[in-house]
Amino acid sequence: MAASRRAGGISKRCECRGPDGQRLGAKCPQLSKRTHGNHELHQELPPGEGGKRRRFRRTGYAKVGDAQSDLDRIRAILDLPGDDEDGQRRVGDLLQELMSTRGPIPDPTEVSRKLGVGVPLDGKMTVGELLDQVMATKATRTTTNHGYESHIRVHLKPAIGHLRIDRLSVGHLEDMFRAIDERNDVIRAENQARREQEARCKHGKPGAPKAAERAQLVAERARLAEMPPFRRVTGPATKQAIRRTLRMALNKAIAKQLITFNAAAHVELATAARPKGLLWTDERVDRWRETGVKPGPVMVWTPAQLGRFLDEAESDRLYAFFHLIAHHGLRRGEGVGQGWADFSAERKQILVSAEIVVDGWTPVETVPKTEGSAGLVKLDAGTVRVLLAHRQQQERERQQWNARAAEERAAGKDTADWTDTGKMFTAEDGSWLHPDLVSKTFRRISDAAGLPPINLRDLRHGAAALVKAGGGDLHDAKVKLRHSTITLTSDTYMELFEEYEDEVTERAAAAVPRARKSRDEAALASADVEAEEEGDDPGNGEVEP
Repeated sequence: MAASRRAGGISKRCECRGPDGQRLGAKCPQLSKRTHGNHELHQELPPGEGGKRRRFRRTGYAKVGDAQSDLDRIRAILDLPGDDEDGQRRVGDLLQELMSTRGPIPDPTEVSRKLGVGVPLDGKMTVGELLDQVMATKATRTTTNHGYESHIRVHLKPAIGHLRIDRLSVGHLEDMFRAIDERNDVIRAENQARREQEARCKHGKPGAPKAAERAQLVAERARLAEMPPFRRVTGPATKQAIRRTLRMALNKAIAKQLITFNAAAHVELATAARPKGLLWTDERVDRWRETGVKPGPVMVWTPAQLGRFLDEAESDRLYAFFHLIAHHGLRRGEGVGQGWADFSAERKQILVSAEIVVDGWTPVETVPKTEGSAGLVKLDAGTVRVLLAHRQQQERERQQWNARAAEERAAGKDTADWTDTGKMFTAEDGSWLHPDLVSKTFRRISDAAGLPPINLRDLRHGAAALVKAGGGDLHDAKVKLRHSTITLTSDTYMELFEEYEDEVTERAAAAVPRARKSRDEAALASADVEAEEEGDDPGNGEVEP
């Protein structure tokens, strides 16, 4: 039934009482006077649970015009859902709540907007409810959504999920991140205590321990079993990612005009420094072998070290994969997802248009990481030859697999033929390579080559180093790695490029031919001759006996 046909209207009442002490209400003889009593509105509402009748009543209006204005708003709100029973129930619940709290009657357009997007009409949507609603319609990569869901489950909902979005403040977020820092301190202390306890559980002596030592070890290991396991702290980069997740959700709430202020955009956090790439120089390798400590989180092989790795990898069936990654900077998922249809030997290029990433443990195919990641990659002639040889190898594997599968089927085994996925790099049966298998193979080959440690993703950083070694600049590296801005390239590789400056400077100086030695070189040579005639060793400054 339309609101205009529901029972309702405006009446006048007062607080006068009769001889029996009861309010006279509408029977008061003074009500005919304009200034006596107050106006009251009443309006029938949609039925509640079980069809229970509900009415909206509000009194205390000094002017009939004020009562009529609120009554008109109420009826406009009641008209909004039309024949939608759920919408009728929701507006009825809203108005009944406003009657009990004496809250102001909202503008019908505001209620209409909330009614259309399925949010609470009373404005009490919580942060947790908003996050659930946003994630239900979030159209991003599965792995990206899992990152959002992790931030929501572990950090956002426990800390601020109960707060109303219209009351969320910067102070609430500062408290949340302060609690994360305090939890990090606890985790660090517990991790250190566990490391010390593990040390006490190692006797370090050959042979079986004595009876007393054995009993002590049993007690120490029992204490270790009761301690919390090692945990990761929530670092600056993760805190920034948590803030981005919340800011994204609040921006959607602003777009729907549910709120006007995004607290996540104004909370200040320490900037996470982007890891810098460092070369594995001889000095750094020696120091690492001595201490076991890597100089930095992102280490890059020199061209000579990369050559040793590729020499070692040449006998592995995935050699072409590592060659492509090392020379042209594809990400692991992009390399695993690269298809033969996107390779042109004539034009010496590949099109990066897909990647295979891990969702939990399951490989899934998706588009590249960013819009700029998809694009053409120019190949050198050597890489083209490697890929063509790999295609021939893959064809031999296919023939061998199918021949063996036919023999096994003849023997009664259910063996399928080689799977044609169209990918450059596959498992031996033609199916997708698992990205983790590639990483394990990389570690095995690099260990066999006796090289200082890097991660597979650091081969991408090494491709940037090769750009510099070949005489290129940061812009050339940006193009090679398909970065969206040169700022990203500079932030990551400036220090790496500077490490090549001495070598480049020496090559530039040596490029100028000279018919005779310079006066400085002649003077240095003369000093060396005089030192030798006097019996000095110019190498260490000591005089031979």
